[in-house]
Amino acid sequence: MKNVIEIRGLTKRYDGFTLDHVNLDVPGGTIMGLIGENGAGKSTLIKGLLGLIRCEGECRILGQTLSDGLKNDIGVVLDESMFHDVLNPAQIGKILSGVFSNWDSRLYADYLEKFQLPPKKLHKEFSRGMKMKLSIAAALAHHPKVLILDEATGGLDPVVRNEILDEFTSFVSDEEHGILISSHITSDLERAADYVTYLHCGTVFLSGEKDELLRSYGRLVCSSSDLALLPKEELLGLRQGKFGCEALVKDRQAFERRYAGLLIEPVSLEDIMVFTGRGSGHDFCDDL
Repeated sequence: MKNVIEIRGLTKRYDGFTLDHVNLDVPGGTIMGLIGENGAGKSTLIKGLLGLIRCEGECRILGQTLSDGLKNDIGVVLDESMFHDVLNPAQIGKILSGVFSNWDSRLYADYLEKFQLPPKKLHKEFSRGMKMKLSIAAALAHHPKVLILDEATGGLDPVVRNEILDEFTSFVSDEEHGILISSHITSDLERAADYVTYLHCGTVFLSGEKDELLRSYGRLVCSSSDLALLPKEELLGLRQGKFGCEALVKDRQAFERRYAGLLIEPVSLEDIMVFTGRGSGHDFCDDL
């Protein structure tokens, strides 16, 4: 299985923040979910990959460095809509037909109908959800091989999100296709992603097969007295309350063997983020 996206040592320095030597691969036929807190570097990574900002490191899409020749093979949806407010979807389609040599006007019209987007309604009159659906329609209408999506399900209701996720799953049924998608809606990625990369304070905190990550991590639920007996280095995040304690553990099975009798529950991607980012009551960025 070939990688459709390869990122090596991607680095971008700002005053007070650094995206620090990020490595990431997206194999063909898969969806890579990118998660992280606000300010973790997700949008910076995507902009660096697309050449929208100057970064150190190397990025390859479909085995090539970014060039004008690749634009037909890449579909992009950014967090903020790229279309001018005074245009309507019909006009946007006409403009994009001159940008992409493989633009499919019929497919675009089908997506407008499917997403219930009025072709003659001005973009400025669209809700955030409608604007996002229009961006997705435009990204898919030129038959790209790679989708790069920044918060592409944001602002959509659950029914439409499920519809969009089905489109993405169908898209990667061709092993020459792949998707990199960042999202704060971790439940969407739990449903659709094959791999997950978690950016924390500008670095890759973890990256791997989604199902394996969810199997390997666990949520410890115990009393304060039980917690006091545990080595702190085995706990990746901690929340203490009036009625007990919760902590994130990395190797769930090994932890259960060492501490039989303690309750270890399955985790979600959101659990991993919450415990890592805020679970101990101090800034974990200082620990990385």
